[in-house]
Amino acid sequence: MRNNWMRRQRLLGYVFIGPSMLGILVFFLIPAAYSFGLMFTNYKFMSPNVDFVGFDNIKRLLHDELFYKSLKNTVLFLLAVPVSVALGFLVAVILNEKIYLKKLLRGLYFMPYITSGVAVAFVWMLLFQPKQGPINGLLRSIGIDNPPGWLSTTTSSMYAIDIIWVWFMLGYNMIIYLAALQEVSPELMEAAKIDGARRGQVLRKIIWPLVSPTTFLLLVTGLIMTIKTFGIIQAITQGGPGNSTTILSLYVYQNAFRYYDMGYASTISWALFAIILIITAVQWIGQKKWVHY
Repeated sequence: MRNNWMRRQRLLGYVFIGPSMLGILVFFLIPAAYSFGLMFTNYKFMSPNVDFVGFDNIKRLLHDELFYKSLKNTVLFLLAVPVSVALGFLVAVILNEKIYLKKLLRGLYFMPYITSGVAVAFVWMLLFQPKQGPINGLLRSIGIDNPPGWLSTTTSSMYAIDIIWVWFMLGYNMIIYLAALQEVSPELMEAAKIDGARRGQVLRKIIWPLVSPTTFLLLVTGLIMTIKTFGIIQAITQGGPGNSTTILSLYVYQNAFRYYDMGYASTISWALFAIILIITAVQWIGQKKWVHY
């Protein structure tokens, strides 16, 4: 009887996970295997001629200056992740206190994350407008005669994208930290205060270590999400000016859907996958030294 019951339970489990596993197989595993095969061909979209070219696409990648430029831009883009996580933690700590209009402020901080990417792009293009934008207008009013060109120059465009991304992800990081802060025992903080610990010491020695698993989660998911993002950049700069905001995911998109070079686009996408895998592995190994479960 017990064996029959266990078999029924196992079968029921397979029934529940079946649709998800089918979706993963059809929409992830099969396309990934197909993309891996394309990496060794010269396949171009709508072209009847497909030839096996071996490692030619990989050799091309290793000598592609734009690939290395995109890789550098991607690294600069990733700098926005720890900044956004740190600011999200600070905002969450503040909004976890008894302050006026706390719930409204939480909603306002989270709103950018659920806003349309096109709307975000349009608003920030206006804010960063070099001559008539309000940001440069504010900088001129406080005595800065030559404010940055932001999105219009190759030297500042990637940093402007970082600012936009920090603003975009801040609310999400804040919400996750707020959930983690609810699990922090108030008795620990009260005991620390009784022992004479200052506010900064409580924050650094008690709260921060206790939410370190959340920090690890946000860093891993944030880096993966950021390195795959191209929608906002495509809407704002299309990778310009002068490819100064072209990151690897956008470079994959350009080769696949602008030049229809599917073989080379697959090669870049697998290079991107390898980078994500390495970053995740480094974080997973390093978290043993600073994450406290």
